[in-house]
Amino acid sequence: MNAPEPDELPGLDLHRLRAYLDVEMPGMVTGELTGELVQGGRSNLTYIVGDGVRQWVVRRPPLGHVLATAHDMSREHRMLTALADTAVPVPRAELLCQNEEVLGAPFYVMEYVPGAVYRSPEQSEALTEQQRHALSYQLMDVLADLHSLDPASVGLAEFGRPEGFLERQVRRWTKQLKASHSREVEGIDALSQQLAASVPSGGPVGIVHGDYRLDNVIVGDDQQIKAVLDWEMATIGDPLTDLGLLAVYWEGFSGLANNPIAKGVGPEYGFPSAKQLFARYAERSPLDLSDLDWYLAFGYFKIAVILEGIHFRFIQNQTVGEGFEHVGGLVAPLVAQGLATLKEA
Repeated sequence: MNAPEPDELPGLDLHRLRAYLDVEMPGMVTGELTGELVQGGRSNLTYIVGDGVRQWVVRRPPLGHVLATAHDMSREHRMLTALADTAVPVPRAELLCQNEEVLGAPFYVMEYVPGAVYRSPEQSEALTEQQRHALSYQLMDVLADLHSLDPASVGLAEFGRPEGFLERQVRRWTKQLKASHSREVEGIDALSQQLAASVPSGGPVGIVHGDYRLDNVIVGDDQQIKAVLDWEMATIGDPLTDLGLLAVYWEGFSGLANNPIAKGVGPEYGFPSAKQLFARYAERSPLDLSDLDWYLAFGYFKIAVILEGIHFRFIQNQTVGEGFEHVGGLVAPLVAQGLATLKEA
């Protein structure tokens, strides 16, 4: 990595970071820090930093307009710590900094895990059909392993409030939508209202990742998943919300022009269908999948709200990355698919 100019790393002051690490973890850094912003993230900012010998990853909230509870660094750090000795692969958490004077916001440092993150058609094309299917099913196996964990056994008994989880989720994302309101989106209020009026009873509670998809895992050269990333929305609740969200990323963006969010996955790129993924999950999990249409519709709503928030920050010049100018145009089509899914159900 080359040493960046100060304005090349918005949100990360390498000199302040080095000074903080020297105090909190003496000897951790042995040379001048360099860094780079990892492209692809649409929410929290992720940087790879190194001293010429070792590398680490720094995560912090986006610049400006931080919605309450949406970018909780301590939440991610706690999840990584809790899952460190389980079957779910995660990077090792190094330290958490709650002092906003260091980088202007809370942040944490974690282990750098080498490997590939599949988020483009070009990367997908490099895989054989057999590799695409094997990786897809492994993705479901890891998710089922996560959902099978007893939260209390890994110190997460008080991490969330599972009672009334689905009702609160609909209310929460409706509130997030209002906090990022900058325009009218056809059908999005109707989708929120219909979801609230048809909440399923739900089943056993478990650890919910909250944003589980292929481009949130690191895959090693041996085509094995080495780490699950981006735990900012993790909680304790209904695990099937992860399945609904994954299906939207997998197939819901198919055919949408100028899509920077979910590319290179799904049947159109030679991967199994969402139904095949559900079948694989069902082989490993005892959970009842009969109400998946509601969870799928909720997935459409949640992603639509997230993208509307990104659009809000983009038009306020408060975020960085490529492709943000197209995000706003994806919201209405996702809402329409969510409404259609509920109607079919």
